[in-house]
Amino acid sequence: MTRLIAVLAASLLSAPACAHTDSAGPPAEQKPVVSQPVNEARALDPPDAQALAEFNERVGQYAKLHQRLEATLPGLPKETTPTAIDTHQRAFGRLIQQERRNAKQGDVLTTATRRHFRRVLARVLSGKDGKELMATILDDNPGPIKLIVNSRYPDEVPVSTVPPQVLSSLPKLPEELEYRFIGERLVLLDVHAHIIADFMDGVFPG
Repeated sequence: MTRLIAVLAASLLSAPACAHTDSAGPPAEQKPVVSQPVNEARALDPPDAQALAEFNERVGQYAKLHQRLEATLPGLPKETTPTAIDTHQRAFGRLIQQERRNAKQGDVLTTATRRHFRRVLARVLSGKDGKELMATILDDNPGPIKLIVNSRYPDEVPVSTVPPQVLSSLPKLPEELEYRFIGERLVLLDVHAHIIADFMDGVFPG
């Protein structure tokens, strides 16, 4: 009996401590993780954060336009041919071009976004792996050619490789768009319509 009382007493004495531990939140110094539009493990300055928020908004608007127009086209059959795919792609491209007939450089990649992207790319391409990254980018880079926003990505130009280190430093894009390099330009490529959504010049560090 005495032993039972002792056990009960110990249980009662330990209960408040347990309750306090369960109800306590994280230590004061811990902060919630906030998902940022760019995959960088560093705090963003207000101008950079604003530029990236603007970029995300414009990319989102483009993606909605893309999805709305693509939904008006008949889908490709499961068993298709390269010719059918090319025909579908070109038809989709014409829809994009018609809807964005007044598109111009800077509509998606604004001045503030371009400024931020140049800083990010300069940091990545000037780092310890910079030479290797540049070699990868330039390996199949077609060099300087004329680009026009809302035009078809040149059929004779190979789609360049973008190293993972570069991709991870830039904002994540929706599946409708991809980053590509042509010469010293960074291109936003609509991969379904094969259309240049926008591009920026002078992306490599001097």
